Amino acid sequence: MEKLKEKIKLLSSDYLKEIIHLRQYLHQHPELSFEEYKTSALIKKKLEEFNIETSLLAGTGVVGVLRGKNPESKTIALRADMDALPILEQNHVSYKSVNEGVMHACGHDVHSASLLGAAKILGEIRNEFEGTIKFVFQPGEEKLPGGASLMIEQGVLENPAPESIFAQHVYPSMEAGKVGFKSGMYMASTDEVYITVKGKGGHGAMPHLNIDPVVISAHLIIAMQQLVSRNANPITPTVLSFGKVIANGATNVIPNEVKLEGTFRTMDELWRNQAHEKIKALAKSLTESMGGTCEVNILKGYPFLVNDQVLTEKAKQNAEDYLGKQNVEELDIRMTAEDFAFFSQKMPACFYRLGTGNRSKNIVSPVHTDTFDIDESALEIGMGLMAWLTLCELKREI
Repeated sequence: MEKLKEKIKLLSSDYLKEIIHLRQYLHQHPELSFEEYKTSALIKKKLEEFNIETSLLAGTGVVGVLRGKNPESKTIALRADMDALPILEQNHVSYKSVNEGVMHACGHDVHSASLLGAAKILGEIRNEFEGTIKFVFQPGEEKLPGGASLMIEQGVLENPAPESIFAQHVYPSMEAGKVGFKSGMYMASTDEVYITVKGKGGHGAMPHLNIDPVVISAHLIIAMQQLVSRNANPITPTVLSFGKVIANGATNVIPNEVKLEGTFRTMDELWRNQAHEKIKALAKSLTESMGGTCEVNILKGYPFLVNDQVLTEKAKQNAEDYLGKQNVEELDIRMTAEDFAFFSQKMPACFYRLGTGNRSKNIVSPVHTDTFDIDESALEIGMGLMAWLTLCELKREI
């Protein structure tokens, strides 16, 4: 394996310029969730250039299958997402988005380019390992119901069925050259909460003639915070936040209704379902007690993401072997969400972080901002480490 590791490092260095060019092209031509037609076509074309079998799933999803020696012995899957966000880019770079109002602000261009690099490396050494590798390029990570769920429904985990799956994600707060792992629960489930509080509008100077949905909504938002703090197990991470409140009245006009939009996140599926019912019950009882009514709609999103303990700990050790222990960090849990969670609920999964920041170059902007960018030297690790982890897992005895 030592010779293979050095070969992967050499190929990663040799292919870096090509993969940077690919990433810049993808960054310059971003496409929104479930609209990744040109991205999908490019990825399919590249995989075919690497002599990897390809097929399409979930509209724009691409699946590549690479067979090594004794291909039936074991199958490992690798996943990248492809979609961009509705953000107007403010970076002044040669590869700035040409699709106004659409930007790769979450690093999915990096994920796709890195996985293409890994596919090229693994294709180059296909006669030096046993087993099969599936490359999963999925659409729509940023939009419900999530491209991962659609690809699973359409059979991405079948024919052949992978025994485990890996994915990586950019991490701008971590310096390029480093990676991070977290075993067990890592990222939260995510649900969208929509509440319409209905009352009786009228003149703001005559509140006694109205049923004020603004006041009811204010009480409801505070009460919802107590729902979490007094009902959730303190050791179970839980967040309920309302980020949008629309009361279309005026300084002297009380509206007929107020719309609330928020997010509910946790890391326990049983409590998640219980909380949905408690949110509905509290909204109904509180609004009615104050003379109003309400409508509650909760859109169930992604489940929580759990990293398989054995797979992740082994991957962390293999990363330390590849990069040096000083460049591999332990991560904290996060209340952000990822549709890779659908895969993690189906099979042993490992979702790790790729450092992409560089303070000395002022590359520090977080994801989902209009100035997000990466230190492109991270792509060398992005493709090389994924190839190395795959080979190590193909070789590992279950």
